[in-house]
Amino acid sequence: MAVPTPEDLEIASRIAVFGGLKRETFARLIAPATVITLKHGHPLFRQGDPAAAFFIVVEGWIKLYRITVAGEEAVIHVLSKGESFAEAVAFTGSRYPATAEAVSASRIVRIPADHVARCIREMPDIALAMIASTSQHLHLLVQQVEQLKAQSGIQRVAEFL
Repeated sequence: MAVPTPEDLEIASRIAVFGGLKRETFARLIAPATVITLKHGHPLFRQGDPAAAFFIVVEGWIKLYRITVAGEEAVIHVLSKGESFAEAVAFTGSRYPATAEAVSASRIVRIPADHVARCIREMPDIALAMIASTSQHLHLLVQQVEQLKAQSGIQRVAEFL
């Protein structure tokens, strides 16, 4: 693990979770962050692992997937530069509901959940930003469900491209 570069921090500052926060608040939240470098096919975490952090993609592509009862891989989402994930689950102290794996060589900012929880207790404005971020993720999931129900496979691929 490495320390985030100024470019990494700039990308991280633009995610919805940190939207509207003062620069000092953001700096305090991101202080213990580290950067993880992954090669194609390497997992960041696995379905069922304890959720101890949330993540921001600063380079590359990460796929979130679950293994179905039949043993097949069901891709939930593919994330790219500037997208964050695992925020909500990291703060519940539960387990990751999916596996995160690098689709390409990737760099990921890792922010420990326990640090953010302490910051939230001290600065409640952070909680409002996180609620807004969770709402945006929920809106995205609703759109994806609509696509799955209303569009053919070819239409979904065309839209992705």
